[in-house]
Amino acid sequence: MKAETASSIASTPAASEPATDVKPKAGKRGARFCRLNRTAYHAITGAAQSMAMMIGGRSVQGIGGGAILTMTEIIVCDLVPLAERGAFFGIIGAVWALASAIGPPIGGALANAGAWRWLWYLNLPLTGIAFVLVMLFLDVKAPKLTTKEKLERMDYLYVYALGYTFFLPLILRAYSNILFVASATAAILGLTWGGTAYPWSSFRVIVPLVLGFLGMVVFVVVERYVKHPTVPFAILVDRNSYVGFFTTFLHSLLVMAIVYYLPAFYQMRGDSAIEAGVKIFPLSFTIAPFAIIVGISVTITGHYVAQNIIGWAIIVLGFGLMNLIKTDSGRAVWASTTAVTGIGLGMLYAATNFPILSPIKPSQQPHAITFYGFVRSLGQVFGISIGATIFTNELTDSLPAAFAEQLGGHGGELAYAAIPVIQQIGEPLRREVQDAFTHSLRMIWIVCAALGGVGVLVSLLFKNIPLTTEMDEENWGLKDKEKKAGGAAGNEEEKVGSA
Repeated sequence: MKAETASSIASTPAASEPATDVKPKAGKRGARFCRLNRTAYHAITGAAQSMAMMIGGRSVQGIGGGAILTMTEIIVCDLVPLAERGAFFGIIGAVWALASAIGPPIGGALANAGAWRWLWYLNLPLTGIAFVLVMLFLDVKAPKLTTKEKLERMDYLYVYALGYTFFLPLILRAYSNILFVASATAAILGLTWGGTAYPWSSFRVIVPLVLGFLGMVVFVVVERYVKHPTVPFAILVDRNSYVGFFTTFLHSLLVMAIVYYLPAFYQMRGDSAIEAGVKIFPLSFTIAPFAIIVGISVTITGHYVAQNIIGWAIIVLGFGLMNLIKTDSGRAVWASTTAVTGIGLGMLYAATNFPILSPIKPSQQPHAITFYGFVRSLGQVFGISIGATIFTNELTDSLPAAFAEQLGGHGGELAYAAIPVIQQIGEPLRREVQDAFTHSLRMIWIVCAALGGVGVLVSLLFKNIPLTTEMDEENWGLKDKEKKAGGAAGNEEEKVGSA
């Protein structure tokens, strides 16, 4: 993966966090804003005339696109009590999985036809339809705040120096979101460059890594002092919360690692982009039903700890079995092993948020879901970047020297330049190159299995807190309920008066 691509992807979830907080603070207007932003992204990226313009469009997308899935979950929080929410979260996860299954074959077909711009143009009418539906049917309440109050909640740090008595206060507005964007981008660049573009000992790798992770530490410290922090510390109330957010990060990392790198295995074997997209169906179409099944099971039983532990155990089994995949493995091997992994990933799509939401009050749940979406997006970023680091480092060491010299380039450039020409080279060199790809991808699956093991261990720390049936109907919910309640009260008054 090229560094500029990684930095663009890194900025997306970081930028999405302020946008996801628009829904709890601005209601329907926030949803409209994010839909319009998403439309602008598709238009900019589809019309891109350079990589810089495409990256710019991708960055714009982070403000709105990263918020849409989270807003959907927040709306469910507005309308459904936690104890009855499992099936809805399962359906949301299933829809995501279905879209992920349909997207790659369509994208592959457009790319093969040279119509790659339509990857974005096709989304314009869909986004337009969604915008109209939001305008017509999304009629939910939000806390009544003035414009000034909403702006004051946009995460400023006010530092007053020298007091009010003799001097005007020195006000420094440190946007901690910008601090996080810069820190995350620096860290991702260091991870992406390390061992590929530059040696790990190079200052070009060490400096961004140190600055990136140091900046994240400063970000957390700054968040302690802002009036309305991006990281809502009030929702971090016990070990369920901490472990829940950590497992959410791990789950998202693993999902993105397999979705992003599994197609490379099929393409290096000679499959087209369309065929590679179709061959991830065993993964995608097992995620959807098991997300729904687990969601329903939580609603029926009120328990969620066992589902989390079992889901992580199946993930370890799935990624472990994927190490059996060889260059010439048949359909039975690659389909069955990826399907097992999909079962575990699907279970956690519906199960990870309940430990986070169960310890907190209903009024805090929209903010918890906002941060949940932020952590999930951040995990996806690290899934791509860590996968790229493993893949390109292993491939650089494993590719036959003669083939690498023939292609030129290094790291990610070498990896993706190799795929289109593998079928053009003769044996035995072709098989050596394919085996190098298989080995490099196997290292990703090994790391993913190890991270899954961490997920199993930390999930044992969960405690099954009962799911509340209460809702914060004063600040959240449907407006028409409020209108009906008001109308009913008025009718009662009329009856009393007439009597």
